[in-house]
Amino acid sequence: MTEPQVFKRPESVIVALCTHGGQTLVLHRQAPARFWQSITGSLEIGETPLEAALREIQEETGLVIARDAVRDHRMTNRYAIPEKWAARYAPGERHNTEHVFSVCLPEPVDVRIDPSEHSDAQWCSLDVAIDRVWSWTNKDLLTLLLT
Repeated sequence: MTEPQVFKRPESVIVALCTHGGQTLVLHRQAPARFWQSITGSLEIGETPLEAALREIQEETGLVIARDAVRDHRMTNRYAIPEKWAARYAPGERHNTEHVFSVCLPEPVDVRIDPSEHSDAQWCSLDVAIDRVWSWTNKDLLTLLLT
């Protein structure tokens, strides 16, 4: 008997980890596309955006962050799901809603990445990170942190 396909929710989070000194963490994504990004991930069933942000921070960096350290920017981005990822979503799902968060740390910290998801993690200035990340939503979040 074949297992039913489980589709991703078309709702996600993006989380920028930054420091008081203007550094931010960027992660180099593995296949299917190789690019730099902040922490991202889809919400699981029954999960709130804040819970997803905390889970994704831990999964993608190994860091356990207190709920009250996460800044909810109370913003969402809505964008078309790229064709290369469309099969991950239920038929007919065309757009994703992304909730925007950040965490400000006193200084850069060592992180642990999952090599099946990311090949590298680097702390860099916000200007460098804005040039490096690929998505417009990630660029907007990092630009917001400059102000």
